[in-house]
Amino acid sequence: MKEHKIGVIMNGVTGRMGTNQHLVRSILAIRRQGGVQLGPGEVIMPDPVLVGRNEEKLKNLAAAHGLKRFSTDLDACLSDSYNRIYFDAQRTDIRPASVLKAIQAGKAIYCEKPPATNTEEALKLYRAAKKAGLKNGVVQDKLWLPGLLKLKYLIDTGFFGELLSVHCEFGYWVFDGFDQPCQRPSWNYRKEDGGGILLDMLCHWRYVIDNLFGRVKSVSCFAATHIKKRADEQGKEYSCTAEDAAYTTFLCDNGVVCHFNSSWVVRVRRDDLVVFQVDGTRGSAVAGLRECRVQSDAATPRPVWNPDIENPIDLYAGWQAVPDNREYDNAFKVQWELFLKHVVNDEPFPWSLLEGAKGVQLAEKGYESWKTRRWVDLEPIS
Repeated sequence: MKEHKIGVIMNGVTGRMGTNQHLVRSILAIRRQGGVQLGPGEVIMPDPVLVGRNEEKLKNLAAAHGLKRFSTDLDACLSDSYNRIYFDAQRTDIRPASVLKAIQAGKAIYCEKPPATNTEEALKLYRAAKKAGLKNGVVQDKLWLPGLLKLKYLIDTGFFGELLSVHCEFGYWVFDGFDQPCQRPSWNYRKEDGGGILLDMLCHWRYVIDNLFGRVKSVSCFAATHIKKRADEQGKEYSCTAEDAAYTTFLCDNGVVCHFNSSWVVRVRRDDLVVFQVDGTRGSAVAGLRECRVQSDAATPRPVWNPDIENPIDLYAGWQAVPDNREYDNAFKVQWELFLKHVVNDEPFPWSLLEGAKGVQLAEKGYESWKTRRWVDLEPIS
């Protein structure tokens, strides 16, 4: 067995997302399965070193998962040639400085989205990595969710006919921390710390729309800070300076209209925490994180508006589940495997830092639309 052992610096993985999705369900899962298969008798084996500011947290996390390598000295880890990949899951506002340092050290770059809090800084990282000839990528995990993979299959096989529109409802109720603990970090609600649902979610919606429905060319957005006060992790009250809900319409270059509601202050009565409804001339589909149901033109009922009687049509009937004809792995793990193959075997990886910058650009244009109360166009960036 030929094994390509590769050191991976994992900065900021003591947080919830970094620990659960990137360390446990991605890198450690890859190690448990024996690495990433390149071919018969050939694998890539990632060897993580956990990096952060709190040595006690790092030590405990490493011990919990049988890892030996952890450090609070990022410079020392970057100077070690064994470590070929730098991964960043830190808070967005402090991410760019570390990523730039890793670029200067000649490491392949993989980081959480968004790569920065503004487009200029995000492009600076992309251009620096490109100039240095370094492989780079940004997390775009939702592309590998089972529900969206099923939507992609339907689009690719022509199920919808002509695509018309996409409606997305995303979000759930995040407690304010006073009577029940808040289930999101407090910095999410402070704009000065890189928080806000626009920067968080429009970065996701950019790559989802661009890769599935059409290239976003303009945006109209209204956002709000509905809950003004919350309690932080220590129970201390603070003022919310970042928006917690966004109501956004995107127009694609092919004419598809996408309307996405994103909220951390909504109680859920729908199929999933995120639901996409895609309508086309020949059929429609409704997808969540894992499930997807379709209604073809032939199976579409013929409603007649009459508010004076009970609706005679069961609106949930006539929708058929798209079967699980394949196994679906963890979305973060799938992209990690693709990036490892990109670094070691030069396999294609189109989800570069430039794609991350496009997500930041959309968030900035969303802010601009909200503040100016108008449609805003997106100019090409490179």
